[in-house]
Amino acid sequence: MDKERSAVINIGGEEYTLVLTTKATKEIAGRYGGLENLGDKLMKSENFEMAIGEIVWLITLLANQNILIYNLKSKDSKRDLLTEDEVELLTVPSDLAEYKSAIMEALYKGTKRHIESEADPKNAVVG
Repeated sequence: MDKERSAVINIGGEEYTLVLTTKATKEIAGRYGGLENLGDKLMKSENFEMAIGEIVWLITLLANQNILIYNLKSKDSKRDLLTEDEVELLTVPSDLAEYKSAIMEALYKGTKRHIESEADPKNAVVG
């Protein structure tokens, strides 16, 4: 997967690539009302259990995007999707801070825009 569009985490000794796809963006929008509301939800979760649940859901969603892309391109050798239970069992709470950073990195990379300016004839050097 393109490193400019993803972040990598380690779960249970295996690397997973987090990718923000259009499909994932749609699921996040359905759950939070949009990407702009996601940060608020993560920072203002009512309790610790809910905060962990939201981070686990996001990790699972974003890690599965790369697996779904792989399965789409490799129809003969499909990989199993990651489950929330697997994420919970193969991690410790101290991993979540690292994962939160990786989630934000994947979201940032998935939404960044490359802006190129066109030459403006009004700013041309006269001379």
